[in-house]
Amino acid sequence: MYHLEMVVAHAVPPPFLRLAGHPLRWRLLSELSRSDRRVGELCELAGRRQSLVSYHLRQLRDGGLVSARRSAADGRDSYYVLDLGRCRELLASAGGALHPGLAASASRRAVPEASVLFLCTGNSSRSQMAEALYPGEAASAGSHPKPLHPHAVRVMRDRGIDISARRSKHLSEFAGRRFDYVISLCDRVREVCPEFPGAPEAIHWSIPDPAREDALPAFERTAAELETRIGFLIEAIETTHAGGEPACLTSS
Repeated sequence: MYHLEMVVAHAVPPPFLRLAGHPLRWRLLSELSRSDRRVGELCELAGRRQSLVSYHLRQLRDGGLVSARRSAADGRDSYYVLDLGRCRELLASAGGALHPGLAASASRRAVPEASVLFLCTGNSSRSQMAEALYPGEAASAGSHPKPLHPHAVRVMRDRGIDISARRSKHLSEFAGRRFDYVISLCDRVREVCPEFPGAPEAIHWSIPDPAREDALPAFERTAAELETRIGFLIEAIETTHAGGEPACLTSS
């Protein structure tokens, strides 16, 4: 009897698989793995009505896989954000439940073979930190540059990176330069982002401006989120350059 109960218990798929296994929810997760999206964009990409998409987004939010952030460009709208770190944990746990060998983590190479331009409004904190954290060829700029924020300098120094001598730059300085990826880090700059030569992949990360709080913990949270997102970006880039399908990159 005990053996039979154990077999039945192990025959039940982990909650993550039951949640992500629905075709529409999987499509939504796939789109959000590529770029933060508004609900209207998700409806258009999935070809489904908003009430249905919103219902399944609520399921993903209740499951802790997706969160919503109010748009800084239009407070009536929200961006949906996928927690890739949580997905990794749950996928590893689900794989390990089937066989311990399926819980192994992916390896990373030190320097990705792709150039990235990070954009935000002021180029005073988010994009500067992202540029510093990306281990390959990177640059940053803003639509309305402001002086480098001292808290951004401090959190980077705590990570062994000195950005104190860097200056803020307007995105027009890079109008003729080619990049593999252009990543907007705030909702406002996404709305005014120009086209760059070579048709780089455009990605949006809806990250709140830590300068609005003007407190060190906000900058710490921003740096931690950027570290996580850039880590997954590097893995996706390596997959692309290795000849496989890109894991999480496409135009936004």
